[in-house]
Amino acid sequence: MSILKKEIKKINDIINKDRSPYDTVIQDVLKVKKDETVLIIANPATVEIAQGFFHAANLVNAKPTLVFQNDKTSFDNAEPVVLAAIGSNPDVALSISNIKLGKDPGATANPYKTEDGQEYPHVFDYLLDGKKTMRAVWTPGITVDMMNRTANIDYLELKNRCKKLGKIFEGAEFVHVTAPAGTDIMVPVQGRKLLNDDGDFSTPGSGGNIPAGEVFISPLVPGTEAGGETKGCEGTIVYDGSMTFFDGDSILNTPITCKLENGFVTEITGDKEAERLLQTITDAEKRALAYEKEGKLPEGKGEVYKRNARNIGELGIGLNPAASITGNMLEDEKAFRTCHFAIGENYDNDAPSLIHLDGVVRNPTIVLKYSDGSEKTILLNGELQC
Repeated sequence: MSILKKEIKKINDIINKDRSPYDTVIQDVLKVKKDETVLIIANPATVEIAQGFFHAANLVNAKPTLVFQNDKTSFDNAEPVVLAAIGSNPDVALSISNIKLGKDPGATANPYKTEDGQEYPHVFDYLLDGKKTMRAVWTPGITVDMMNRTANIDYLELKNRCKKLGKIFEGAEFVHVTAPAGTDIMVPVQGRKLLNDDGDFSTPGSGGNIPAGEVFISPLVPGTEAGGETKGCEGTIVYDGSMTFFDGDSILNTPITCKLENGFVTEITGDKEAERLLQTITDAEKRALAYEKEGKLPEGKGEVYKRNARNIGELGIGLNPAASITGNMLEDEKAFRTCHFAIGENYDNDAPSLIHLDGVVRNPTIVLKYSDGSEKTILLNGELQC
C-alpha cells in the first residue's frame, strides 16, 4: 500500500469512528444528495435500522419516505402499497427486510421488458438493472449488531480487491472449487462477467448488500448458447457453513451434500438440514407449475422455473474482513475464507426461478482455468492469493 493510500485510510478510519454506520452508507456508499428521493422499506423487526437510515438521509437534506410491511418469505408477495412506492421510481431505494422484500405478482405474470428484450419479474429489478434509473441497497436479515460491526469498513480497499479479482477472472473458462469437507466442482463461466458488491452504489443502476463485500458470478446455464452446446456445473458441493431456506437462514450442524450433473442438483444428502433444503426446492418446483396454471407465470414458464429450482445460480467469494459466519446469510456470504453457491435464480437473467438459496463452503481452494491451459489460484484453503 502506498504512503498516500495509507494516509487516506488513516483519515477514513478517524472519520468513521465519529459517524454512525447509517451515515457511512448514506454518505459514502450511496452518496445521497440534497433533495434526492429515498425510499426505505422495512419490517417491524428492522425498525431501529430503518429509522437510522431515515435520520441519516435527513442529515444530508434528502427526501426520505419510510414504508413498513410484515415479514415476507421467499414465496410471499410484497404488499401492493410497497410495490407502488417502488414504482414511483425513487432516486434511492433501501430494502431493509427481516427475510425478503417479497415478490411482484403482477410482474411475475407479465414481466417488465426493456428495449433489448430483457424481462424483469419485479419492479425493483426493472428500475435498478433494466432502466437503471435507481440505485439501491438491500439487506435481507440485517441486525443492529451486524450493522454496527460490518458497515464501517475500508471501502476503498474493498473496491480495489474486487477490481483486482475482476481482472483475474477475465478470460476464464472454468472455476475449479475444492474444500476440506468434500466440495469438488467444476464451474463453467466462459463469457460471464464477475460482478461485485464493493460498496460503491453511487450511480444509477448500481446496488448491493450492506454489509458489502463479495464478488460473484453466474455459472453458464445448460443448453445451447452461441450455436454450441453449453454444459453446466459438474461435481459435488458440500455446504458446511450455513444455508438459506424458504423461511430464513441457519448455521449447519450437519453438512449438506449436493451432487451436480450438467448444472443441476440431482441428489441431496445429509441430516435434517438436507431434508429442509430438499423440501424448499421441491416446494419451489410444485409452485412453479401451479403458478402457471393460475396465470401467475406466463404460459410455458412453469417448467422453466421448475427446472431452475435445481440450477446453480451463483458462485460467490466473501471479502468483508469484519464479517463472520453467524447463521445469517447476509453476513455469512461476505466472510473471509469462504465461498458460497446459490441454488436457483442467477444474476444474468437467464435462469429465472422462485428461489435463490445461498449456502456457505468453508476454507475453499479456488483455481481459475483459461483456454490456453494456464491456471490461477485465487484462494488456497480459504486464504486469498492475490
